[in-house]
Amino acid sequence: MSCPYSTLLTGDLKERLKKKEDCLKLLLYLTSELQTARILKCKPVPVSKAQGNKEVLQELKCISETLALPSPESTAGIVQLLQTIEKEMKNLISKVPKNHVGSPLLKTTLTPDHWEKLQAINDVLISEYDCRRRMLIKRLDVTVQSFGWSERAKASIDNMAKAYQPKRHTLQGKSTSTIAHLLAAREDLSKITKTSSGSLLAGTSCAINKVLMGKVPDRGGRPSEIEAPPPEMPPWMKRQDGGGRGSRGEIGRA
Repeated sequence: MSCPYSTLLTGDLKERLKKKEDCLKLLLYLTSELQTARILKCKPVPVSKAQGNKEVLQELKCISETLALPSPESTAGIVQLLQTIEKEMKNLISKVPKNHVGSPLLKTTLTPDHWEKLQAINDVLISEYDCRRRMLIKRLDVTVQSFGWSERAKASIDNMAKAYQPKRHTLQGKSTSTIAHLLAAREDLSKITKTSSGSLLAGTSCAINKVLMGKVPDRGGRPSEIEAPPPEMPPWMKRQDGGGRGSRGEIGRA
């Protein structure tokens, strides 16, 4: 950072902030830097044309590799390449059974304004999902780490790490969902299957589901077993006849 105040950059460090004026200069400089950083963060970063072409070229390379087509080196012949991809896709679809691919989930024709709004919504959702994924992965790391706290598990800590780390590295903290996934979604994606359904449990059941927990110690906490706290004030009593200030006043007047 290039501070414009020379008094804050030269001289003994212990002497620079002894004056109130110098302290105010430092606060002014730091707050202005903070405001600038916040403005730059909120300002959208423009995507250059070269960067946009690079992303398009990368997508075309992935499509070409999937369809076993020559990989493009530039976006110069993109029109011809798209025609080749369309022809190859129609050829492959004609070889599969009818309704094998299914109908698209999104059937509405979208305008450029709609695409921009969809992209903005997707960016917000990706940010939210990234936060959730990082939280879940962190909870997983802490849980697995707690398995090695016992004395018996410390002898097998290396074996635990060898079994866990390869699987842990496959978990990505960033979501990869894009608008392309929306275009590729089929109608069957909108069908909601209950987690307790037999078809779903057939693919998710494992040996740990059959483990039965034994008796666990009773930790209490039932409201009916909790003793009431002692009263903070004495119980209320009805005033007796003939008592109080009124009776004393009457005696005094008599």
